[in-house]
Amino acid sequence: MAELLTILIDILVPVFIILGIGFTLEKKFELDLNTLAKLNIYFLVPGFIFVKLYETEFSPGKFLTVIGFIGLYVLVLFTITKVFTSLQGMDGAKGTTVSNSVIFFNSGNYGVPVNDLVFKGDPFAMSIQVVVLTMQNILTFSYGIFALQSIHIGKWRAMAGYFKMPVLYALLTGILLNIGNISVPTFLWVPSTYIADAMIAIALVMLGAQVAKIKWSVNFSSVYISLFLRLILGPAIALGMIFLFGLEGVIAQALFIASAMPTAVNSAVIAQEYDNYPEFAAQIVLLSTIFSAVTVTLVIYLSRMIWG
Repeated sequence: MAELLTILIDILVPVFIILGIGFTLEKKFELDLNTLAKLNIYFLVPGFIFVKLYETEFSPGKFLTVIGFIGLYVLVLFTITKVFTSLQGMDGAKGTTVSNSVIFFNSGNYGVPVNDLVFKGDPFAMSIQVVVLTMQNILTFSYGIFALQSIHIGKWRAMAGYFKMPVLYALLTGILLNIGNISVPTFLWVPSTYIADAMIAIALVMLGAQVAKIKWSVNFSSVYISLFLRLILGPAIALGMIFLFGLEGVIAQALFIASAMPTAVNSAVIAQEYDNYPEFAAQIVLLSTIFSAVTVTLVIYLSRMIWG
């Protein structure tokens, strides 16, 4: 019981404090959410990805294992989600929002502190989480944006638009400098770390502001589908894949816990930026975060029973 309370207090309470601040600020000042979305996508997220990729020590074998696992995991989830949304008769725009909410999970401002708490700062476990986070950011700001834009402006224009995104160049720069062991001058590194440190707080403030704008008249059946796929079926699929591929120890435990994270804040950020059911996306993020207090705790407990 003490461990469960520690997880709730040290992980969830800080998240909800910042979310509550965003909620309050929106109610008092009516924030410009489109500006906040642009601030995230074009400024904070690129800085965060660059810093994390540059700092991570890559082991080729581990790196490829995690990439392969997450890639296949997302593909399986994507396929299952498309079947569910088709059976529900959702239009393409809403179906894309649901699929984004399932395949993009909160591996950063939720997954990183959970990993740090569970593994007590173990650098190997954290490096696995950083690779998961990197993969998620690549998918979110490539396929996630492409899928939303292609609905409104067509696939070719959406693809061309992605190459204008600073996220792509932050990814490439971080990886190349890391592999080349090239030092970043202090006058560039210091502002980069400041930008990276700001991302989580601003993303959560924006989520709180989005939640404050929610009109609770959305069809909840669509939300429940997303919650079931992300919080229950998602970890179950990951567990099956871990046993199938014979993964063990810290890497198995870290991947299993990472798979249980709630819907990523960035799925709501890009929904806001491209005006694709933004309130619906924010509602999914909020409810998945709330219900994850139970599901993530159970996954951590189960992971320790199996690999502890």
